[in-house]
Amino acid sequence: MDQLLTLAANNPFWVWAGLAAALLGAESLSGSGWLLWPAACAAIMAVLVMVLPLDALQAVGVFAALTIASTYLGRRFVPQLAGEDHRDINDATGRLIGHHGKTVGAFTGRAGRVFIDGKEWAATTDSDLDLPEGAAVEVTGVDGAHLKVKAA
Repeated sequence: MDQLLTLAANNPFWVWAGLAAALLGAESLSGSGWLLWPAACAAIMAVLVMVLPLDALQAVGVFAALTIASTYLGRRFVPQLAGEDHRDINDATGRLIGHHGKTVGAFTGRAGRVFIDGKEWAATTDSDLDLPEGAAVEVTGVDGAHLKVKAA
């Protein structure tokens, strides 16, 4: 055990690089996004321990501070910079909002069927205008299993 601690104390770069790789591997398995920032901080620490004379306690303290700061800032600002619209990737109907298609038949009583992205969907409209068969429509929302559409 003493030999392992001595090896780690004499090679701090590899300890931090190994921790970065392990955290990145765990992040790739979980896909949560929470371990990405600690992995990046461990990689930064690998470089810092080569440049600055930090003992183990100082290095762990700097790593903790970097991890807390980067996790907070990353979770707070990165989604805004990336322009994410926060739609659920598994929400097939929600992803149809903004798509265009055609009516399969004439709408009666503000209800009918539309063909969008290769599929036929039940749809409703708030418009008083009649939508004839083949009319161009745009999806404006989702109400259960029905799409809300308007004339395009």
